[in-house]
Amino acid sequence: MSNTFRPYDPDQAFLLPPSPSDWLPKDHIALFVRDVVAQLDLVPILRTYDRSAGGAPAHHPQMMVSLLLYAYSQGVPSSRKIERKTYEDVAFRVLAAGQHPDHSRISDFRRVHLKALGDLFFQVLKLCQKAGMVQLGHVSLDGTKVKANASKHKAMSYGRMNEDDQKLRARVSDLLLKAERADAEEDREEGPGRRKSELPEDLQYAQTRMEKIRQLKAELEEEAKSPPASPPGPPSGGGGPKGQKAQALPALPRHRIPTTEDGKPTAMAQRNFTDPESRVMRAGKNEYVQAYNCQLAVDSKEQVIVAQAVSNQPPDVEYFVPMLERTRRNCGAYPRRSTADSGYYSQANVEHALAKGVDPYIATGRLKHHETAKATRGKPLATMTPKERMARKLATKRGAQIYSRRKTIPEPVFGQIKEARGFRRFSMRGLEKAQGEWAIVATVHNLLKLWRHSGP
Repeated sequence: MSNTFRPYDPDQAFLLPPSPSDWLPKDHIALFVRDVVAQLDLVPILRTYDRSAGGAPAHHPQMMVSLLLYAYSQGVPSSRKIERKTYEDVAFRVLAAGQHPDHSRISDFRRVHLKALGDLFFQVLKLCQKAGMVQLGHVSLDGTKVKANASKHKAMSYGRMNEDDQKLRARVSDLLLKAERADAEEDREEGPGRRKSELPEDLQYAQTRMEKIRQLKAELEEEAKSPPASPPGPPSGGGGPKGQKAQALPALPRHRIPTTEDGKPTAMAQRNFTDPESRVMRAGKNEYVQAYNCQLAVDSKEQVIVAQAVSNQPPDVEYFVPMLERTRRNCGAYPRRSTADSGYYSQANVEHALAKGVDPYIATGRLKHHETAKATRGKPLATMTPKERMARKLATKRGAQIYSRRKTIPEPVFGQIKEARGFRRFSMRGLEKAQGEWAIVATVHNLLKLWRHSGP
């Protein structure tokens, strides 16, 4: 009688174990990530290690970079989950070569080398260009609000700070007076010189809260007085070709604290206790979140991201010129045409695009759901304003056809990032760290596009 089942022995040891790479299909994304990382220039990371230092050897940067990029491609940005995956997930085990880096080491590696990791965006983009995936015939701009690693309920307005400061000051004075009375009563009962009771818990909380509010208030007042800050050096996501001096780029917009005539913050100016650089932003018709404004410029050929940026300025209009210039810096040329929604329209943006040889298609207003612009023909009138000329341009048959592609270029990319890979909230706090992490997200997106393009 033949056996019904194949032999099964989970504890069977291998005399000659197979190569870990054989555990995965040859076209698996993890193997592709490993092979691509092996081609990348990791010198900026490698040079930070002191070979003469004592202690246990560090995990190889090539392995750590491969782990991080693959983890983000699978929607696993958490360092604790990455560590767990090196035990439980075959692909992670293959990339880690049987090692299990501690979650604190993974977190520290990402934090210390965040800028260098973000700069890998440029190298991967160059691989996409070399593969013929970028044409710059049509580049579309769009933005999305990604939640900060902070709750909007931890934000407080300047007016509320002043009110709470006064209330807490009065409460602390009242609690101190009660504490003094209690101490005096204990002295009468137990005699002077005896150990007095500890500071009441509610008094400790009130004092700590008051100090925190005053600190936040002082930071808000200082930011209101300071001039707009420019990002230090080239933004994350590519510093230009190797050996080439980074070209000056327009600074990304930064949110300015609204002030009164005497330079003080207005009553509605806000600051978050957890992540002070993040801002409360509108993310939907009736939704407001503590977030950063994340921008992408996407090439139409294969939805490759050609430029990316993050800032804390909620409106999109000020991002058009910086994103256009980052596209030129990253790809070596401006796109032939560019589309963007009405949030990016301004006469200055249109004029800048035309001056650079870019044919802009920027909506001048929002249409209602399922509403279409009335088609037009003939030459534009000489009396038309620049805004009217743009609106008419989009109302022509050709203009409407070109602009309609905007929904099929950047919007699916945001869907893939947020829905397929689950990136809806930053892991780290602060604008600079958000910029670095968004660059990693954009790098991973392009890696996945390159993987699919290179597949059978």
